[in-house]
Amino acid sequence: MSAVLPSSGEAAGTVRQSAHWTDRLAQAALLLVALALVAFLALPLLTILLHAVQGKAGEFVALDNFIAYAHSPALLTSLWNSVWVSTLVTLITVPLAFGFAYALARSCMPLKPLFRGITLIPLLAPSLLSAISLIYWFGNQGVLRDWMKGLGIAEIYGAPGIVLAECFAVFPHALMILVTALSLADARLYEAADAMGTSAARKFLTITLPGAKYGLISAALVTFTLVITDFGIPKVIGGSFNVLATDVFKLVIGQQDFSKGAVVAILLLAPAVITFAVDHYVSRRQTAMLTARAVPYRPKRAPRYDAAMTLYCCVIAFLVLAMLGMAVFASFASFWPYKLTPSLRHYMLGLVDAEVGEAFVNSLKMAAGTAVFGTALVFCAAYLLEKTKGMDGLRAIVRLLAMLPMAVPGLVLGLGYIFFFNQPGNPLNPLYHTLTLLTLCTVVHFYTTGHLTAVTALKSLDSEFEAVSASLKVPFFKTFWRVTLPICTPALVDIARYFFINAMTTISAVVFLYSPETKVASIAILNLDEAGEIGAAAAMAVLIAAASATATLLFMSLAWWIDRRTQAWRGTER
Repeated sequence: MSAVLPSSGEAAGTVRQSAHWTDRLAQAALLLVALALVAFLALPLLTILLHAVQGKAGEFVALDNFIAYAHSPALLTSLWNSVWVSTLVTLITVPLAFGFAYALARSCMPLKPLFRGITLIPLLAPSLLSAISLIYWFGNQGVLRDWMKGLGIAEIYGAPGIVLAECFAVFPHALMILVTALSLADARLYEAADAMGTSAARKFLTITLPGAKYGLISAALVTFTLVITDFGIPKVIGGSFNVLATDVFKLVIGQQDFSKGAVVAILLLAPAVITFAVDHYVSRRQTAMLTARAVPYRPKRAPRYDAAMTLYCCVIAFLVLAMLGMAVFASFASFWPYKLTPSLRHYMLGLVDAEVGEAFVNSLKMAAGTAVFGTALVFCAAYLLEKTKGMDGLRAIVRLLAMLPMAVPGLVLGLGYIFFFNQPGNPLNPLYHTLTLLTLCTVVHFYTTGHLTAVTALKSLDSEFEAVSASLKVPFFKTFWRVTLPICTPALVDIARYFFINAMTTISAVVFLYSPETKVASIAILNLDEAGEIGAAAAMAVLIAAASATATLLFMSLAWWIDRRTQAWRGTER
């Protein structure tokens, strides 16, 4: 008895039905991602705009709040202070970082990995650690207070302290961009210049600088934006020197003036948006420095030049270690500056007496939640955007929302969360003051970098995987689980590590959202500093840095183990 085979029309109908079912499921999942980004990003930012044009009673006042701000001398002074301090830090940091990056990429000096690792230390600690260290170095009871006064600086509090602390905090951000820019060079250009007898200075001005132009612009824009939106450092060492970030905090928390707070938030948002736009414009005009025929640049040994580069990097590394070292030393000093014998007094004071131990546990919970759920959300959303089809209009909206957090300072996002989630009529209001909301805010704050990392990993996979799966009537989620996820696990570990470290050290994104039960360690450091317990504040900052360093090592070990389990095919020769 012969089997009854379906006709070609029936088979095609079966394939279309299967494809239709899986496409609908993918589109529904993408819609959920869009709704999440709208609820936790777009609507909070829109609420800030609404408060900026409303009066204290909620009435529409158009631009009256902006006009009132323009007529407030104190607030205008804060705006000017923020601009010139951010500009000065940029002018100091970018050249220093460029010199360090140049030494790493264009010299044969020894111990490059060690120097690079030292400069990454500021990323592992809250930004205010540098402010605390400067107080111990140059404060009223600082080690080098008299030396500083000999230079004509009356005190470290105010603009001098903010500038120095910010240079330390943003240096690794600028360095990472500039190392990438200087590592892309065509050796043929330098060989041609050598053949024509071009001097080293002229080669630097006509080849190196033009080639690194985009990196320099990007580093300057990122540095300026990070400084003008930072809250922790001005709060700890700013004294009576007001900036926009501290003004927002005072207006919202101190004076309950939400309308003016919204105006200042928009002013803080403006430089970030301008930076994002300028960076996008410059990147479109940037020409490729490496072509298919390019020859990688390899520095040649030059004893004097390499020695000079090594000395320069030693000076920078010493300054970085001096910042961290002073915080560690002060955290163990029994009673500064009268009794410097080591003790755990400040650690006990912070963890037990000030109950920062509970805040530290909250930080670990928030960081773990951010790493797990943030990585899952980012990667699944990127997969739905890159590897599924349909609903092109919705895809454009999701892509825009995924890039938006890059242009939104954490302080502005946190303020938007206050306005949006604190409304009694909001169905999401029960999330307010919970650790869940702090975790969601942190995920959204750092969403863009994780998204770009995931997209980069997914774009390296040929779309043939999905095409073959569709032809075999395999649902997309099985392909995702069995093929895409194992191949992309190294990128997942990188995204999780990024989320965890930033969640441990963030201040501005959560400073408005915590309650006594959900206080995190970085906020507890601010409270200890306000209470005059700067030793305990230093101890807690060191603990956060230690936890971040430990987590980094664990993630590196996890990455090594995953590489051996899932990436063995990369080393297989055919």
